Amino acid sequence: MKVVKNYLYNAIYQVFILLVPLVTTPYLARVLGPTGVGINSYTNSVIQYFIVFGSIGVDLYGNRQIAFVRSDRQKLTQTFYEIFFMRIITIVLAYLAFGAFLFISGQYRLYYLAQSVSLIAAAFDISWFFMGVENFYVTVMRNFVIKILTLISIFTFVKSYHDLGIYILILSLSLLLGNLTLFPSLKKYLVKTDLHHLKIWKHLKPSMVLFLPQIAMQIYGVLNKTMLGVMVSVEATGYFDQSDKMVKMALAIVTATGTVMLPHVANAFARGEVEKTRHYLYQSFQFVSAIAIPITFGLMAVTAKFVTLFFTKRFLPVIPIMIIESIVIVLIAWSNVLGIQYLIPTKQMKSYTISVVIGAIVNIIFNIPLIMRWGAVGATIATVLSEFSITAYQLFSIRKQIVYRKLFSDWSKYLISGLLMFEVVFELDRILPVAWKMLILEVVIGMIFYTVLLIIFKAKIIDEAKSLIVSRKKK
Repeated sequence: MKVVKNYLYNAIYQVFILLVPLVTTPYLARVLGPTGVGINSYTNSVIQYFIVFGSIGVDLYGNRQIAFVRSDRQKLTQTFYEIFFMRIITIVLAYLAFGAFLFISGQYRLYYLAQSVSLIAAAFDISWFFMGVENFYVTVMRNFVIKILTLISIFTFVKSYHDLGIYILILSLSLLLGNLTLFPSLKKYLVKTDLHHLKIWKHLKPSMVLFLPQIAMQIYGVLNKTMLGVMVSVEATGYFDQSDKMVKMALAIVTATGTVMLPHVANAFARGEVEKTRHYLYQSFQFVSAIAIPITFGLMAVTAKFVTLFFTKRFLPVIPIMIIESIVIVLIAWSNVLGIQYLIPTKQMKSYTISVVIGAIVNIIFNIPLIMRWGAVGATIATVLSEFSITAYQLFSIRKQIVYRKLFSDWSKYLISGLLMFEVVFELDRILPVAWKMLILEVVIGMIFYTVLLIIFKAKIIDEAKSLIVSRKKK
């Protein structure tokens, strides 16, 4: 039950991270326009490189290490301070590098400065600690309060394209403030320790092992926006970014299991419970498949109406981008289970690193010709190919450790149900008028139709859901 509760907490956490962009996107699309949205996306993509280099893989490494030592408060305290101070130093170095970049940059300097507050905020991000001790409630509540304040600030201070710098600063400051609010909750876990005997740099090499795949992930995660800004226009970056935000919003619901299960699996693996780790893998894979497939087909079916209502007709080029990018929901859901929930906690870093490096290489190879040929649509196709290569290699790398038949059990039932649901919702989307009520109706009908089909096909996930509900009632 703790895993389920943490999943719900983390799902809310991930949704809240994207809550402000989701709620404000229609407003900002009208106020800032494609150019303003594009400049924000482009400058943010550049600052993300410095954040990744400054963070050196601490988010995943710290989560895992805290999970390993959480039963010993002295070791827990020492590990926290060692990783925290190491990250402070590397973020300072990253900011110095950013200062050099800013000196030679001839465009968007004001916006880069506003974005750089996010780099400072990264130094104080200790959410990895609370994920390691499996306390997701703290981060959920933190995000709820901060995002509400951010929402109010945006609608209060951002009134036109000329307020773009203020908008970027509001988002950056919200990250910094949100991270700082986590520190008071540390006293529940930490004890007194001698800071003079910390061995900060012993964590550098193992965190760098996780840092390398994160660099690769950053390449295919952010490089698309940077290349679109350089090769096409900031407007093209804006179109791609709007689609990416919506797909990431849908993904947050699915990939929330990754952050929850990583410390859970790591703790089981540390106790030598190898079979239990495989059991968790099969369960998680089934769960994310059952959710990701209908979200993918559902988003594809309603994209045309959603974009028109949500972004206005000025963003119609987003429609084909979002339809294509929806495919990555299933691919990332699977790679999240295989990589984040299994390979990393079981210390199979070589396979995980190779997979994301392959993804980055595929992204670079296909990005240039496809962007030159089709612009933002080409970048989206490159993204899908990249995610496919990552998932395919991870499946290949664990071929001797798992039974594929168990892993893909009931997958065909989810796929058929998803395809049939797509046909129904797509036809409704085509004939019903363009209105929010109609869009909501389509989504509800799609959810009901998909669930009924799973019941008819007797999918195991339905029985597991029933068992969970019964066990909760007994408690």
